[in-house]
Amino acid sequence: MKNINNYLAKVLNVPLEKVNMCSLHYEVKKIPKNQFLLQYGEICRHIYFVEKGLIKMYSIDKNGKEHIIQFAPENWLISDRSSLYFNEKSIYYIEAVEDSEILFLHPDFFNKLVEQFPNSIERSDILLQKHIKSLQNRINSLLGETAEERYMKFIKMYPDLLLRVPQWMIASYLGITPESLSRVRKELARKNFVPDNK
Repeated sequence: MKNINNYLAKVLNVPLEKVNMCSLHYEVKKIPKNQFLLQYGEICRHIYFVEKGLIKMYSIDKNGKEHIIQFAPENWLISDRSSLYFNEKSIYYIEAVEDSEILFLHPDFFNKLVEQFPNSIERSDILLQKHIKSLQNRINSLLGETAEERYMKFIKMYPDLLLRVPQWMIASYLGITPESLSRVRKELARKNFVPDNK
């Protein structure tokens, strides 16, 4: 569990020699491509940490169109917080885009972490605030930025996903049609823009 151990030590300030203790509060599962971790109408019971692979969270509108809310590649957390913390039926789907290795964290995972390692409380709070900030920025981006600006932000946030997901998924995340995304990419190519996928 290299990625989770590094995450706990470097991001949450858990002493490196103690990270293995945290395994008491999660279970590891191999999730094949296209398998659901959560479906519409279910209650979310876990926070998911991606050790390996790629997950997406999305909704489906009344016309059957998919709207991707978030991607979660390696070292990312993903969950339906409203369902998890308020015991509400989810309006989202969480699905594996690739064969993945996922850690199912118990809802009180971070509380247990703080109890055992008080020094992690500040880092945990910062993580929550960053998540809220990210959501606010995403809403503002969808409401007020051009398709090109949104695409540039996508590349910055998910630099390794351009070659891992089909174009229609990127378009769904950006809130545009695949045709619009194609035009954006052509315009950027005309400007000699080359994304850094490294």
